[in-house]
Amino acid sequence: MNTSPVEPSTESPGAVRIYWHLPARRPYVTYVMLASCILIYLGQMLSQSLFGGDLLIALGAKVNGAILQGQYWRLFTPMWLHGSLLHLAFNMYALYVIGAGLERYYGHGRYLALYLLSGYAGNVVSFLMSPEPSVGSSTAIFGLLAAEAVFIYQNRHLFQNARGMLVNIGGILLVNLILGLSPQIDNWGHLGGLIGGLAFAWSAGPVWETTYQMDGYHLTNRRRGSQALWVGLGVALVFTLLVILRVGWM
Repeated sequence: MNTSPVEPSTESPGAVRIYWHLPARRPYVTYVMLASCILIYLGQMLSQSLFGGDLLIALGAKVNGAILQGQYWRLFTPMWLHGSLLHLAFNMYALYVIGAGLERYYGHGRYLALYLLSGYAGNVVSFLMSPEPSVGSSTAIFGLLAAEAVFIYQNRHLFQNARGMLVNIGGILLVNLILGLSPQIDNWGHLGGLIGGLAFAWSAGPVWETTYQMDGYHLTNRRRGSQALWVGLGVALVFTLLVILRVGWM
């Protein structure tokens, strides 16, 4: 999608000017997430050198028994932890490729909410469905991928090849979910992140509409920030209730 304003054609005197006002010019949240994950992984390596074990993994991984004992931060902290350098590299590449463009359309606050909710939802579903420990930002990244598909679908009138783009995203999701059947990969976390991102994006993601003003046509987001806030709180509440029910059964 061309995000720059479409200027009037010199060959068409009757052409109109269209302004596209993106909520964010630079994806600062994506950059912060990239930097923080890399710095924390350096901390993991340092702790291995100093203590002979990964202290950050021990304190922050999704471990069901620890969560049941009240360590609820483990439903968030796995988003910043990774099991190997290759694990980190794959996730950071995916985060940059998907997140940088999506943040420009979402804006910093809405995008941050999407990222955190997706990661939280992924860890909650993993907590409910998988007994194995897990770490990784892929829970949040799957939510971003779902949100990108929703954004293209709900704004398909702005794309020349929306169907092809959606098919491409569907193929990426399918391949990654199949790869996630490997015992070493937490596919429940991926599915949870996908569901959380989809739930938030469907009702709170930006939907652009064309409005006419004196200087030409403007593309503006018809979904207010307050709507995103309430939807985000609702999604967070649903997944939190699932955690409460799970803990209550024990």
